Amino acid sequence: MSSTPLYRAFGIRDYQVVRTASSKAGLTLHLRQGAARDRCSACQSVNVIRHGTVERTIRTLPVGGQSVDLCLPVPRLGCRDCGLVRQAAIRFARPFRRLTHALERYALDLLGHMTIQAVAEHLKVGWDAIKDLFKCRLQARFGQPKLKRLKRIAIDEISVGHGHRYLTVVLDLNTGAVVFIGQGKGADALNPFWKRLRAAHAKIHAVATDMSPAYLFAVRENLPKAVHVFDHFHVVKLFNERLSDFRRDLQREAEGPPGKTVLKGTRWLILKNPENLDEARGERTRLEEALRINQPLATAYYMKEEFRHFWEQDNLKDATRFLDDWCRRAEASKLSVLQKTASSFQMHRTGLLNYHRCPISTGPLQGVNNKIKTLQRQAYGYRDQEFFHLRIYSIHRAKYELVG
Repeated sequence: MSSTPLYRAFGIRDYQVVRTASSKAGLTLHLRQGAARDRCSACQSVNVIRHGTVERTIRTLPVGGQSVDLCLPVPRLGCRDCGLVRQAAIRFARPFRRLTHALERYALDLLGHMTIQAVAEHLKVGWDAIKDLFKCRLQARFGQPKLKRLKRIAIDEISVGHGHRYLTVVLDLNTGAVVFIGQGKGADALNPFWKRLRAAHAKIHAVATDMSPAYLFAVRENLPKAVHVFDHFHVVKLFNERLSDFRRDLQREAEGPPGKTVLKGTRWLILKNPENLDEARGERTRLEEALRINQPLATAYYMKEEFRHFWEQDNLKDATRFLDDWCRRAEASKLSVLQKTASSFQMHRTGLLNYHRCPISTGPLQGVNNKIKTLQRQAYGYRDQEFFHLRIYSIHRAKYELVG
């Protein structure tokens, strides 16, 4: 067979098909290359001599639903120029690979639409071969994220399994790309990131985190000139947790069935935003009844709802006035939940007010965390943690459904 159809169908040059064999497993093409094409794989010299051949089988693009294998003798060449003896290079496949370049490109195209398992079954190759191919592609593109142009970042941790296993994720708020993944949580997980950040000479203008003391000290030590913003989602979450505990204590201390009955089951009603209460299910009525018979709970609830307007202030001066006034009234309420919360807000007032200097949050990072959990759930977990991290680094470039 002429070498022209072989080149047009599979992109293979300088070989001829000498025999074909068909079986239930697929089609096998036996190839041959003339000795005139022999070159040293080290120095590309043509001054070589053959020392026998080694037969290799390489999988290429399927035809008509059938797998196609290329069987060819690979000569061992002794180079008179460099003195080395080694196998000749195969131009249409990478060393130590059993897939042709054309099949690898086709598999990578399919991975944008199909799972690794589906691609492996379609091409009739092993799952590990497709996974390693995908991993090499991700490593080349996302293995070492660039940090030099970072300006605004968000930092948070995510639970990735049972046994309190966490990852600390750093997100570039300008591009939406994950730029660092650290094992565990807390300040120690970020040490490699700070080291790489100093080496890249990046100028971080703002950082968004929760109110964790570990992040507070880590950012203060490593980014002293950056504006450190406490994420309002975590602030509201902290307030809601304390309000939930306060409601539980009130229910426990209530005297008689009426008070206990009304407060029972109102936890989620108190934590919900008022505009999200379901009128058809009577949630607003139940909440108003619980607040009517319990004045301390009503005071704490309305103070919590009022504090949500802190992030809606027009400027830093108004926000400062609002925060000071709210904390003053919280202290005067004589309610432990409000006094404790006001003390926390005063302790972290700089981070809270910094929102009005640079209005950022970890909201985009929460969305990425949800994508990570979906990615892990669809794959039923990852045995190869390096591959898992590479998938996370590339998650912002996903244009299709999260598969894989």
